[in-house]
Amino acid sequence: MTTIDGTTVLLTGATGGNGQAIARALAARGATLVLTGRRTDVLEPLAAELGGRTVAADLADRDDVERLAREAGAVDILVSNAALPASGRLDDYSVSEVDRALDVNLRAAIVLAKLLSEPMVERGHGHLLFISSLAGKTSQPGMALYSATKFGLRGFARGMREDLRDHGVGVSTVFPGFIRDAGMFAEAGVRLPPGTGTRTPEDVAAGVVKAIEGNRAELEVAPLGLRIGTALAALLPEPSALVARRLGSMRVASEMAAGQRAKR
Repeated sequence: MTTIDGTTVLLTGATGGNGQAIARALAARGATLVLTGRRTDVLEPLAAELGGRTVAADLADRDDVERLAREAGAVDILVSNAALPASGRLDDYSVSEVDRALDVNLRAAIVLAKLLSEPMVERGHGHLLFISSLAGKTSQPGMALYSATKFGLRGFARGMREDLRDHGVGVSTVFPGFIRDAGMFAEAGVRLPPGTGTRTPEDVAAGVVKAIEGNRAELEVAPLGLRIGTALAALLPEPSALVARRLGSMRVASEMAAGQRAKR
């Protein structure tokens, strides 16, 4: 079990809707926050509201990632939440856009985990939490690159959990589904197939708190039907892909790519 009260938490991607909800939930549990992102106009008011501090950084800049780890100081809990949408077909990406998605979504989380977990091990306590996605358990059309980064986070977290098990450092992964009101899906204005359930940024934040405090290996934030569908897709990829196509997965993929193109 991990107690959040009295800890210092580094939260990446703090400027987005999910990041802000996570920040408020952790502050309510007694954490001191170090908030990071590129948009200081959002970071600074949030930090003032919650009594935290900010370290502006671009996670696509490798030097910035290491600077962030240094300036964050002694961190008890890392919440790696930052991500680029990375939706769309791979042939529509430049190599530099591929590199940026890999750096922000996967490499930065790995490097921060390395740099911050080593002093956690020395102190004998700490926690690493990674925000993946249900797209990190199964993929859909137009999500190859995004899913690659989110599958990667899941594999990395599972291995790290075993490596750190005997050192007092917990590792968790949270898998949101479609989140309404904020985040990549909501900002893209995608029309979901009828009956597809959603969750809120506050649900994601509650999942983060639950995963940290319970040292949960994995926790999904999605309606039951979507979680079952994801599990079946992992077990039966071809039949599940056929059903998804009939339900409009190609249309959803096209709308996601169009709505998120500017954020690559």
